[in-house]
Amino acid sequence: MQKIGIGLIGTGFMGKSHARAWRAAATLSGDIQPVLISVADIDAVAAESVAQQFGFMRWTQRWQDLIDDPDIDVISITSPNRFHAEQALAAIAAGKHVHCEKPLAPDSETAERMRLAAEKAGVFTQVGFNYIKNPLLKLARHMIANGDLGEITGFRGIHAEDFMADPAIPWSWRLDPAGGAGAVADLGSHILGMARFLLGPVSEVFADLDTVIKARPESAGSRVLKPVEVDDIARLTLRFARGCGGHIEANWVATGHKMQLGFEVTGTQGALSFNQERFNEIQYFRYDDTSGLNGFKTLVAGPEHAPYGLFCPAPGHQLGFNDLKTIEMLEFIQSIQQGDSQGPDFKEAVEIQRLVDAAVRSSAERNWIAL
Repeated sequence: MQKIGIGLIGTGFMGKSHARAWRAAATLSGDIQPVLISVADIDAVAAESVAQQFGFMRWTQRWQDLIDDPDIDVISITSPNRFHAEQALAAIAAGKHVHCEKPLAPDSETAERMRLAAEKAGVFTQVGFNYIKNPLLKLARHMIANGDLGEITGFRGIHAEDFMADPAIPWSWRLDPAGGAGAVADLGSHILGMARFLLGPVSEVFADLDTVIKARPESAGSRVLKPVEVDDIARLTLRFARGCGGHIEANWVATGHKMQLGFEVTGTQGALSFNQERFNEIQYFRYDDTSGLNGFKTLVAGPEHAPYGLFCPAPGHQLGFNDLKTIEMLEFIQSIQQGDSQGPDFKEAVEIQRLVDAAVRSSAERNWIAL
């Protein structure tokens, strides 16, 4: 049995999600086993707590210690966006594989530098666009490619949440322009990645980015306000290379919505509709000659939709968020083992970041941007 050592940077919500997913993947990965070696966080209490909770062999306050650790083969990065490049490039230079949360970098030039470094070093990479690991998203992609919807005529996508809707929420790393754009990068990268996963490359973008909360408390309860320089809402119009058009909204001040990540794909013969809040279902419409019986039907995830069967032998029993992260880590392990990336890797993340950059530029210039 081959063991692959894991080093985790960051212990927040996503850091814990990574740790949980690596542990779960070990029960499914066969003869290549991820082993939790070390976790790093500047907060010593948090680092020690996560190490004990998830069974890491050791912990540290210095992420550089993970880079220097000969027992670690994969660096899993869940730090704030502006640290991704430095940490990933150091790991790559040390010959380690890298899993990095999205967005990969503040801009596409930095992301491309990371991609080239990984390619030159011959290491495998993956970026945390976990929602496309849903078995039903893979089914949707197959149905579109198979012509089940006919010729594709349009795409409508949205990723809307309300975790920044309250103006009293203080300024944080999410609003730091050194980490890149706002909602269009944080949430928009998910739905843009999903659009590319389903329909392929985007050729042109027109965007309108809006900052609706102009300043926030510099810390919790503070009366001192700090200006907000990134977008709260992004509205994009797209032209896909395949010929159809589409619309996307990314919004982190969408009051009342907790996880409205969804899309509709329309074609000349049928359509698909999906909502992440019910991600074990996808709605499928196909024209029927029987009058009065046309309508969407619900397709329910089951073991025939790989890799659902690894988790449950019966349909309709529901995968969860952490299961998608487990699939993500499992497929990364398989990529390393088989020498063939299952993605989304740094190359795909660069293309998604180019779309984000194009949206920012389009909004500033009030013009279409060709990619």
